[in-house]
Amino acid sequence: MTVYSRTKQFEGATFVRASLRGATVRSSDVSGVTMRGVDVDGLDIDSHDLFMGRLVVNGVDVVPLVDAELNRQFPGRELQRAQTPEGLRDGWAAVQAAWRTTVTSTPPELVDAHVEDEWSLAETLRHLVLATDAWLRGGVLQIPQPLHEIGLIFTGAGEMGFDMSIFRPDPPTYEEVLTVRAERQQLVTDLLATASAELLAEERADPWGDPDWRPTVGDCIRVILEEEWAHLRYTRRDLALLG
Repeated sequence: MTVYSRTKQFEGATFVRASLRGATVRSSDVSGVTMRGVDVDGLDIDSHDLFMGRLVVNGVDVVPLVDAELNRQFPGRELQRAQTPEGLRDGWAAVQAAWRTTVTSTPPELVDAHVEDEWSLAETLRHLVLATDAWLRGGVLQIPQPLHEIGLIFTGAGEMGFDMSIFRPDPPTYEEVLTVRAERQQLVTDLLATASAELLAEERADPWGDPDWRPTVGDCIRVILEEEWAHLRYTRRDLALLG
């Protein structure tokens, strides 16, 4: 199998009567791609950034349709965009209840199992620890080094210059993951319990260093909610395949 990585050789290319059957595209830019007269039976698209743009199928922008269906499948997901303290509190309660159901119903033998190139349940919970650390401890609370050593960062972070020495090289036990995860969940619960509209409107620095964006406290919480719902969907998808 040929792997094309970090290449721009296909930008502006035209494929005519070509077969891409069974191909895998990961972490790549396919924005603006035009497909005409194509066979898409079984085409599987998963994009965390889907709701920031348009996806047109047979002349119909399907993004609002996908968004509405996911809200139906995951009650409370629509509150990830809430602008009030009450809405964010309700959204947080909903996603935590959904996660509690998934974690408690997962058999022990599937905790570390994963489908190809995806995270296991344990790894996903470690990533959510990192997300909470970055956006709450780093973004909202402005702690200089907010990341816990068991956090799991995205693939390729080291190649991008991120200091990977923060993280412990040996994987933690699942019990340790659950303990740290619960601590981080409580931090969000405690913040939202007393959050006011004034606090949510306060500006912060982007915890990942983007100088062009000054997120509000509310923005930081909404990113956490988006991470929680997105990774819950990934986890349930993969557990269904594994089960």
